[in-house]
Amino acid sequence: MLSRATTAARILLGDEAVALGAIDSGVTAAYSYPGTPATEILETILHAAPEGVTAHWTANEKTAYEAALGVSMAGRRALVAMKHVGLNVAADPFINSALVAIGGGLVVAVADDPGMHSSQNEQDSRYLAEFARIVCLEPGSPQEAYEMTREAFDVSEHFGIPVLVRLVTRIAHSRSPVKTAPPRRANPVHKTPDPQDWILIPGNARRRWRHLLDTQEALVEWSEASTHTTLQLSDDDHGLGVITAGIGRNHYLESLPELGYTPSHLHIGAYPVPAAAVRRLAQQVERILVIEEGYPFIERALAGVLPTRWEVRGRATGALPGDGELTPDAVRSALGLAPRPRRDLSGFVLPGRPPQLCSGCPHEDSFAAVLAAMEGVDTPVVMSDIGCYALGALPPYRAIESCVCMGASIGMAKGAADAGLLPALAVIGDSTFLHSGLTPLMDAVAHRSAITVIILDNGTVGMTGQQPTLLPGSRLPPIVAGLGIDPEHLRVIEITKRKVPEMAEIIRTEIAHPGPSVIIAVKECVEARKDRRAARES
Repeated sequence: MLSRATTAARILLGDEAVALGAIDSGVTAAYSYPGTPATEILETILHAAPEGVTAHWTANEKTAYEAALGVSMAGRRALVAMKHVGLNVAADPFINSALVAIGGGLVVAVADDPGMHSSQNEQDSRYLAEFARIVCLEPGSPQEAYEMTREAFDVSEHFGIPVLVRLVTRIAHSRSPVKTAPPRRANPVHKTPDPQDWILIPGNARRRWRHLLDTQEALVEWSEASTHTTLQLSDDDHGLGVITAGIGRNHYLESLPELGYTPSHLHIGAYPVPAAAVRRLAQQVERILVIEEGYPFIERALAGVLPTRWEVRGRATGALPGDGELTPDAVRSALGLAPRPRRDLSGFVLPGRPPQLCSGCPHEDSFAAVLAAMEGVDTPVVMSDIGCYALGALPPYRAIESCVCMGASIGMAKGAADAGLLPALAVIGDSTFLHSGLTPLMDAVAHRSAITVIILDNGTVGMTGQQPTLLPGSRLPPIVAGLGIDPEHLRVIEITKRKVPEMAEIIRTEIAHPGPSVIIAVKECVEARKDRRAARES
């Protein structure tokens, strides 16, 4: 794991570069909930931060963001890291934090996942930054990830707003040399001088909203002058202008030598979109190709910047694919280049290798019990959640029927029961339950909904690399009981293959109960157990 003993160039992941950028910026605290492709940011801070830096995994992204707000109100710098769908969970404090008078710099590092390698959608966090009316920085390399993170803290303090650093999977999880710079000291504690700028009751909120609107022109001027906005006009562009953002520049430059001419090129690494730079590019060219990772954010923004005489192409027009990651071949096609030569492998068939649960995973036994309990039941519905156990949707289990967002299994089971679809089960992991499962279970208790919740307690956040669950499993039964679950219908079982029939019988008993019930299936994650043993032996 990384050490901060040197400032020499090192090979770093983009996530690691963000972490070191925060450390070198004098960050006081960092918070996160594990989520690929952002997990390594806090993991790096946990291992590389000097004494005195607080780094905590939290119950969810909302609580992480709110803790960071408290650090900022104390005048000190804070980083909060999450994956793109985690920003949905943190949206309430995130959007409102744009209205308060940020004290210490507040940076939110969000890793988007185009191509959905480990996510349920491809949403583009630039839209949420625009919605909040704040600055967004988009690195195109780990080096830029480091530099932009450091700059983001300064920009946050200068304008008094949070700043979003948007990564994508290929930046977060790619490695390249990163040259770091000397660190700065952490800010001293300095409580905000005017609490009215943090109390968003309507009278204050209207004033702060007006202030944020009045700041927008300065934000655009900043993005126009930013070193991350670069415009190169060409006398040999054949009427073509190219706008790139983030990793899109890498793909464009890879194909440029084969093009035979040099388009005029605007690269955007800082938002709001620098409208004046776009107009200067447009004055030089007849048509524009936008190469950006994610949604056609810049492409659609051009409609409000340029008159209609320019042909603008990109993801929205079909010149580039509307989904998935950018690829060199897709960019070549958009530039009018022929496909690269490739070998015909149509006769070489590789077997499919779908993801699967680890050998010996306790979830296998829990799914076996669910399937056994549902035999002969006419219309069962088994909702599930985000985690390793989502693999229960695949053969040989086919045990679950939904996976939408963190905590949704319990709320969806309640809705299904309310609609008359019974029995209604929810399968949720221990960490996901603590993240977003308590509130829907409260709903079920309050309305005596006939649902059965199965909490798979493996003692870790397994899917993202065995981060510790926020609270030990022994704390789950009293938490569930405290929500109002009848003790007679709160069952705890240590699940093993031998106990599959016993757990199946417990499920059959509880689905017959006319109110909410909870079954906690306990067994340590096999990978976490291996890591624990290896650590003990070493």
